[in-house]
Amino acid sequence: MNMEKLLETGFAFHGHRCPAMPLGIRAAVAAMDRLGVQRSQDKELYVISETGRGHAAGCFLDGIMVATGCTYGKSNIEKLYHNKLAFTLVDVASGRAVRALIRPEFLESMMDSPFVRLRKEGVPPQDIDPEIAEPLINRVLSMPQDTFLILKDVKPPVLERRGGDFEVVRCDRCGEAGFATAFVRTATGHLCKACQ
Repeated sequence: MNMEKLLETGFAFHGHRCPAMPLGIRAAVAAMDRLGVQRSQDKELYVISETGRGHAAGCFLDGIMVATGCTYGKSNIEKLYHNKLAFTLVDVASGRAVRALIRPEFLESMMDSPFVRLRKEGVPPQDIDPEIAEPLINRVLSMPQDTFLILKDVKPPVLERRGGDFEVVRCDRCGEAGFATAFVRTATGHLCKACQ
């Protein structure tokens, strides 16, 4: 995917225009370039995100998912809730990994931008005047990578490898069906996590 297509997909997926989502895209593309990999179609890549629940962190993570193809639906992403704009990208086949971190000084300057000041006042991102948001988005898209990003090769984590779960069972207590790996077999039958 080219950057224009990634941005179009990213803004449609994310739901509003802000600088943090394209920052996530740029950071993820840089990490993929460092590893020499393409966007994940299935589970070729794995992301360990250090983001949390904060505004910019969620926007940043949406950009990472759009660029890498690592999604919660494919189970090739996890979130550590460290509240940092950082992540580790793992090339599953080669076992190589890179950690991407937004430079502290850049993050500090982002949090002092007119866009974020309005967000702190409670203005929803979609209600912020494009004359405020667009220059910041354009800055993120045009600035040299080294001004905002630190990339470092790291030891890859040990990833649990398992195939898909295609066996469906019913809970003998509530009667609901689900995939067998989440059920426990007891003397009285299968129990789902909610009934355990």
